[in-house]
Amino acid sequence: QVQLVESGGGLVQAGGSLTLSCAASRRTFSRYAMAWFRQAPGKEREFVAAISWNYYSTYYADSVKGRFTISRDNAKITVYLQMNSLKLEDTAVYYCAADSRSRLGTSVDEYDYWGQGTRVTVSS
Repeated sequence: QVQLVESGGGLVQAGGSLTLSCAASRRTFSRYAMAWFRQAPGKEREFVAAISWNYYSTYYADSVKGRFTISRDNAKITVYLQMNSLKLEDTAVYYCAADSRSRLGTSVDEYDYWGQGTRVTVSS
């Protein structure tokens, strides 16, 4: 069973920082595009950031550009999301996702594997 396991969520004050991690269970994930999505209460799941399997390309939603950084360590088969200058509107459950066809897409439908999510709450 392929697994993605997120960690690092929690409660943080506005303006603060958090780093999320996503550990994959198979080394084949090192060849997959990886992404972070988030889902706020009552809203649809939305794209946050994506990174190509070879580290060369990254892509961000406009709402997080300049504040969030996605990275990966293929030796550890782990993807990270460094979140700085957090805002109240960043509050959501954050999901890690993997695309076996490495398309670096922004749509939920383009990703084959999903983690269980980690909750991030930003307080004022």
